[in-house]
Amino acid sequence: MIHRTPLFPNVIELNHQAQRRISCSVYLIYDENAWTLFDIGYEDSVDDCIELIRQLDFPFSKCTTLIASHADVDHIQGLSKAKQILKTSVTAHPLAARYLESGDKLATYAEITAQDIHMEMPPVKVEHLVGDGDRLQVGNLELEVLHTPGHTDGQLSLRMGNLLFSGDNIFRDGCVGAIDAHHGSSIPDFITSLKRILACDAEWLLPSHGPVFRKDDALIQRTIDRLEGYLHMADFGTCAIDWPLMDQWEKELVEGKQPE
Repeated sequence: MIHRTPLFPNVIELNHQAQRRISCSVYLIYDENAWTLFDIGYEDSVDDCIELIRQLDFPFSKCTTLIASHADVDHIQGLSKAKQILKTSVTAHPLAARYLESGDKLATYAEITAQDIHMEMPPVKVEHLVGDGDRLQVGNLELEVLHTPGHTDGQLSLRMGNLLFSGDNIFRDGCVGAIDAHHGSSIPDFITSLKRILACDAEWLLPSHGPVFRKDDALIQRTIDRLEGYLHMADFGTCAIDWPLMDQWEKELVEGKQPE
């Protein structure tokens, strides 16, 4: 057995525990009688994660469920394998569950032909569908479910006391989860989710990639401001709501304006 090094009471992050990068952030939330995982990562990280959990002396039979933050391959490719090993259930938002159960390679980013990315996406049954305002029990602990779309339509965040497991909404450097039309990203929804995170009174954000950090309202507001600019930039294609330059060009055409 190895010594547990929780980031906060009742919360272990497996990369931090291992002191090396294994996967995306994988949060083990536990009390004396039960535990759960928020995400699991790629399939080839499952064995390392499960062995670490075993060495930390968490009985497999006490795993209440495996929670998917959203249906991206780097977060959930290993769900099917982990579920079989732990003999437990899977929990997700309904909009994520459809891709998990179908093993949709395109929607999960497992297949990006233009970049020669071709990964397996094992389908997995989702037993528990949850949405905004639902509560999840892990022993005596209660997790509040927040639906925070933007990066994907089915992304979840979880609130536990002064902690917010915030998914791919925002990272310590102010970056956000990838914005991609093919992926179903929505910049307006992203902004709404970030405003919701900004307004909440959580003290710590526990993202799905990178280090945990103290909630920084100024950082979040700068990110919101940046995304509001994205709404009017051609860079983001159909994820943008308009391109002011085209309106300006049409006006110049009517006026017969010459290049300056």
